[in-house]
Amino acid sequence: MSEKNITGCGTALVTPFAGDAVDTVALRRLVESQIAGGVDFLVPCGTTGESPTLTDDERVEVITTVVEAAAGRVPVVAGTGTNDTAHSVAMTKAARQAGADACLAVAPYYNKPTQEGLYRHFRAMIDDGGLPAMLYHIRGRTGIDIDVATVARVAAGGGVIGLKETESVGRVTALRAACDVPIFSGDDGITWPMIALGAMGVVSVASNVVPAAVSGLVDAALAHDWPGALASHDRLAELFRTLFLEPNPQPVKAALVLRGVIPSAACRLPLIECSAALRAELARVLAPFA
Repeated sequence: MSEKNITGCGTALVTPFAGDAVDTVALRRLVESQIAGGVDFLVPCGTTGESPTLTDDERVEVITTVVEAAAGRVPVVAGTGTNDTAHSVAMTKAARQAGADACLAVAPYYNKPTQEGLYRHFRAMIDDGGLPAMLYHIRGRTGIDIDVATVARVAAGGGVIGLKETESVGRVTALRAACDVPIFSGDDGITWPMIALGAMGVVSVASNVVPAAVSGLVDAALAHDWPGALASHDRLAELFRTLFLEPNPQPVKAALVLRGVIPSAACRLPLIECSAALRAELARVLAPFA
């Protein structure tokens, strides 16, 4: 199993829609904007990509489109996790066939498995699915924690290229003490302090909209340019906050329309387009980045 060294700023890509279909033209344009903005890797079919409402065929279409558009310039970490291990393995195999470099493996949601169940689930995705994995800890959406000991246990078997951590800056120290898995912030607002504690980057929502600005923050922090990183964080803080005033990815899609990157902010039910009030607020917050 080939493992690429993934670090820096990754973008949790939105999935643009045209009517009932995936808008692959807009998706390719989004990928180009990311690479031009200095993003280090791409993450299609995560929560921001509305993976729960994509069919399996659409997931493969999105991953294939992103891989083709990236054309080897940056790695692609494809979201293949579900709350069904067999389904997750099948999607990981499909992502490997489509050319993805790794998979994003979210903790199974709703089922609330034990730590042993989590371990077996992740090992199946890696060993049977055939791709290295970035584990994804987001208790607020899944209802369960991936314990530090479980991360270390999964990593001991090989094939773990990172952990996307959303819940606690304080876990970074414990994770670094337990294993050498690279840690990535899963929350734009805590990227700077997480890197200061030893994280290796971010899987960002905001970088969909302002890739150069978020990449600059990460690059400064990784270079230990703390004043520069803090200045970038302060400049971006209001955008980070505004992008989560309604459920993700409603605001970020609206922001991408305002920036002219995608033509439609449509989401799939039960998500909807963001409110007119939030669109106006986004326009105000984005104005300094024009």
